[in-house]
Amino acid sequence: MTGFNTFPRIFQTFMYYRHCRHFPMLLDVPDKCGGAGKSADVFLLLVVKSSPLNYDRREVLRKTWAMERQHNGLWIRRIFISGTTAEGHEKKRLNKLLLAENREYNDILQWDFTDSFYNLTLKQILFLEWMERSCPHVRFLLNGDDDVFAHTDNMVEYLQNLKGNDGRKHLFIGSVNIGMPPVRDNWSKYYVPVEIFAADSYQPYCSGGGFLLSGYTASVIYKMSQSITILPIDDVYMGMCLAKAGLNPESHIGVKPFGQDIPSKKLDAYHPCFYTEVLLVHRFLPAQLYLMWSRVNDPDLKCDSFNKIPERI
Repeated sequence: MTGFNTFPRIFQTFMYYRHCRHFPMLLDVPDKCGGAGKSADVFLLLVVKSSPLNYDRREVLRKTWAMERQHNGLWIRRIFISGTTAEGHEKKRLNKLLLAENREYNDILQWDFTDSFYNLTLKQILFLEWMERSCPHVRFLLNGDDDVFAHTDNMVEYLQNLKGNDGRKHLFIGSVNIGMPPVRDNWSKYYVPVEIFAADSYQPYCSGGGFLLSGYTASVIYKMSQSITILPIDDVYMGMCLAKAGLNPESHIGVKPFGQDIPSKKLDAYHPCFYTEVLLVHRFLPAQLYLMWSRVNDPDLKCDSFNKIPERI
């Protein structure tokens, strides 16, 4: 490739390995959905991308919005997806940490590839392959990062009220970007050179902080991915798979990838009444997540003076 040596080192590494789609599985949870045959009993599967280093985030999520439970009589299940980090003894210690977590919680999928920003697309593909095998009939999925506040009770209620879709029809909602150009500045982590993606704009896609999709759509994306070369930007890649299938993502006003809209700087940006009716808000620290989940679920919380967001665009 002309000019390959001028690419950032992390991108050179991505190029060397982007044809590789099969890596040894270090941790598996084959019975997460009760086995493939009973996976339709899982209404919402929370699929959380997490680096081995992020133990504190996983612990908080297990106690808050990612807690496995029933809501309105429907099952919410949780899975973290991860690769490996570091080298030598540090890599072994982190792998043992995930092993210990998985023994206690039964909620981690791990493959032996480098867990990096440019390998998030690979992580998505490996998960979708696992889902086809171990959880093929799950109704809906939340695909999100481990630093988002996800109001999973609201998600269940929203999905439960969909007309004519029990997970066996297309659904892909989040915060849609349309006509976004590739970043050509090689100092940016979102850098994609012309040699990798020549078009001037991406297909419509949802910002990667988090989005909801049906089990049907997840299966379609996996099938499309088999013939689409891996792109390092995972949310863009999902949009490419949708476009190839002739499907579109949709926007939902309750998904906030760039934080909640606060009407005045004088107000507390983390007042729980701003978050009682959202679906997902990106960028929360673990302590903020823990406190927010506690406050929005406080039975004594009164939000009558706050404006209610519309249900859907």
